[in-house]
Amino acid sequence: MKILIDADACPVKDVVIEEVKDKDIQVVLVSSIAHYSLQDYPEYVKRVYVEHGADSADFKIVQLAKSSDIIVTQDYGLASLLLPKGCIVLHHKGFRYSSDNIDQLLETRHFSAMARKSGQRTKGPKAFTSEDKETFRKLFQQFL
Repeated sequence: MKILIDADACPVKDVVIEEVKDKDIQVVLVSSIAHYSLQDYPEYVKRVYVEHGADSADFKIVQLAKSSDIIVTQDYGLASLLLPKGCIVLHHKGFRYSSDNIDQLLETRHFSAMARKSGQRTKGPKAFTSEDKETFRKLFQQFL
């Protein structure tokens, strides 16, 4: 098992890295080269950079993911590609993607995109809170 993080805008990288520090689990941060960083990470954290381009990081994550890996992403489309592979896919707000909720999530995303295309204004996601971070931590610990 390894942990793959869709790292470009993930607010819980630090939680994941902290929670696995005493376990023999590799963490892979996948991000666009546009988010290149010189930040030091522990030896069990690997950085993978991909070229610019829509969904480049997503395609790399799908390529690297194996059954039973844990993936952290806020991208519903990416989650829908990983579930059939047998991956455990978690959202940073503290819920698990599943075959029971992915269709509804994708449908909501689609209808919001259609509304924006027609000129309607839609609400963005709520701000990430410290409570969200702790909810994610508890969920993540269940799968370690």
